[in-house]
Amino acid sequence: MSWFTFTWQNFLFSFLGLAFEGLPFVLVGSLISGGIAVFVPSRLITRLLPKNRVLATLVNGLLGVIFPVCECGIVPIIRRLISKGLPVSCGITFMLASPIVNPIVAFSTFVAFRGQAPWLIMGTRLSLGYLVAVIVGLLLQKVNPETILRERTISIPARRRLTFSVSPLLDAGDGTVTSFSQKLVTAIRMACDDFIDTAIYFMIGAAIAATFNTAVNQEVIQPLATNITLSTFSMMTISVILTLCSTSDAFIAATFVSFPMVARIAFMVFGPMFDLKLFFLYSVLFKKRFVVYLGIGLFIVIGLICSCLLPFFYASQGF
Repeated sequence: MSWFTFTWQNFLFSFLGLAFEGLPFVLVGSLISGGIAVFVPSRLITRLLPKNRVLATLVNGLLGVIFPVCECGIVPIIRRLISKGLPVSCGITFMLASPIVNPIVAFSTFVAFRGQAPWLIMGTRLSLGYLVAVIVGLLLQKVNPETILRERTISIPARRRLTFSVSPLLDAGDGTVTSFSQKLVTAIRMACDDFIDTAIYFMIGAAIAATFNTAVNQEVIQPLATNITLSTFSMMTISVILTLCSTSDAFIAATFVSFPMVARIAFMVFGPMFDLKLFFLYSVLFKKRFVVYLGIGLFIVIGLICSCLLPFFYASQGF
C-alpha cells in the first residue's frame, strides 16, 4: 500500500472546509487588531498596569482579554510599548499570552473542537498559555534589557516613523493621525494588510493539513501518534512549520484526530508563541541569540507539561 495517495476531490473538500471555518476568525482578528493599533494609545496600557512588577506581569498575561491581538500584530505593539517604558518582562508576557488568552481564540477553539469536549480543550489551552507566558515573564525580570533587546529598540524615538512594513502599527494611536476619518482609514488599511498576510499563512497551513489528512497514509504516522511524548513534540514541530494564526489554528489542530489531545494542545500553545514567521518578527525586537533561546525554552517547557502533566489531569477528568 502506498504511503501517499493524492486526489483533488478529497483535497479540495478538506481544504475548503478548513478555509470557510477559519477565515472569518482571521478577518475578525485583523479588524480588531487594526482598531486597537489606531484608536488605543499605547500609554493607556502602561498607565493601567500595577507598579509592582510581579503583579504587573500577572496582569499583562490577561491583557489579551481586553486587547485581543494575534501573534502577527503583537510584535510591533510590544516594540512601541517597550520604547515608552514598559518593562521587558511585562512586554514579553503580553507578547506570548495575548495570541492565546483572548476571546476570539477562545471562541474559535470552542467551535473547532465542538463534539470533542470543547470547554475542557478551550480552558486547557488558555490556562496553559497564560501559565507559560507568566513563567517566562517572571524569569526575565532580573535580566538586563540591553542584553536581549536590539539597540534600535532601546533608543527608538517616541514619534519616529520607522521604515519597515509594520511602522504604522507603531505610530498609530499616539497622535500622528489626528482626525477620526484618517484614523478609520488607517485602521482599515492596517486590518486589510494584516488579513492578507495572515490569510496567506493560514491558507498554506490549511493546504498542508488537507494534504496530510487526505493523502498521507495514517499508518505511516501511527508510531508518532501512539506515543504521547513523541506525538507532543512532533505536533509542536509541525506548528513551527505551518506558521498558522492563533485565531484559526484550532481548526487545523482538530483535524489531527489520530494524535492524542495533549499533543494537539501543545500544537495550539507553542505555535502562537513561536513559529517560523515569529522567529523573524521577534528578531526585529530582540537579539537573535535570545530568540533562539526563547524558542528552545518554550519548546521544552510546553512539551514537558503536555506530555508529563496533562495526561494525568485528563485522566482524572475521565477524558
